[in-house]
Amino acid sequence: MASFSIDSRNSIWYEHTPPTADTGATFVFFNALSGSLEMWQAEIAPALHAVGHGTLLYNMRGQTGSAFTDASAMHPSAVVDDAVALMKHVEPLNLIYVGLSIGGLFAVNAHLGGAPARGILTLNTMRVDGARLEWINTAVTRAAELGGSALVMDLFAPMLFDEPWLAANRDNALNPSQQVPFDKTSGVFGLLSHGGDARWDVPWERVDVPVTVVTGLKDRLFYTEADVAAICARLPSAERVDVSDAGHMVPLEQPQKVIDALLALRRRI
Repeated sequence: MASFSIDSRNSIWYEHTPPTADTGATFVFFNALSGSLEMWQAEIAPALHAVGHGTLLYNMRGQTGSAFTDASAMHPSAVVDDAVALMKHVEPLNLIYVGLSIGGLFAVNAHLGGAPARGILTLNTMRVDGARLEWINTAVTRAAELGGSALVMDLFAPMLFDEPWLAANRDNALNPSQQVPFDKTSGVFGLLSHGGDARWDVPWERVDVPVTVVTGLKDRLFYTEADVAAICARLPSAERVDVSDAGHMVPLEQPQKVIDALLALRRRI
């Protein structure tokens, strides 16, 4: 692990493994707001390393190991600026961006904003601004205020995950003693509370590289077929991968399908 200093008080915690094959790519993983690079380390990154590809995993400011000074660092535009700065610092080879949820939006904006990649894979990213999305963002922040990450998961997990994951994790859920309010000065709360500031009206027509759009069809919170189809139609080179047995968190529920989609995107490039 390494640390990239943005300035004397702000830093990004990251892990860079260069490709070992001459044709290898570097897959750069963009977390969701409450995510961590550990999710990618479990199965997905090792599978890519085994066939000669590299990875760049990092935690955005406010997530584990990445220092921040104040909540302004959690604004979506600042998250994208940090990603661009990190790419210029590390200079990884043959970039392919991978983003989960809002991380896919950050990946697209980094590509358009100064750190272009050769391809992008999004995971349950595609959505549009509107009353429904604003309601969800506000509700998630309010739940975090009242009961932290435990209450957020207790309320939203049935809409985010498919049946097998819910059955396997039921014994650890819905426990009032775990519902502890977030410290409002914490990084995770700062990221969640600024999530609603993101704008989803991306100029999709300008994304001039192959894009794979992975959708967990059991995502009952963010997935709207008409929105996904409309955005894919605007992308110059998009392919869809629909996962019928996963919800929002496809990397946790069906990691092998994510690995297969990443390798297929690399071949397409």
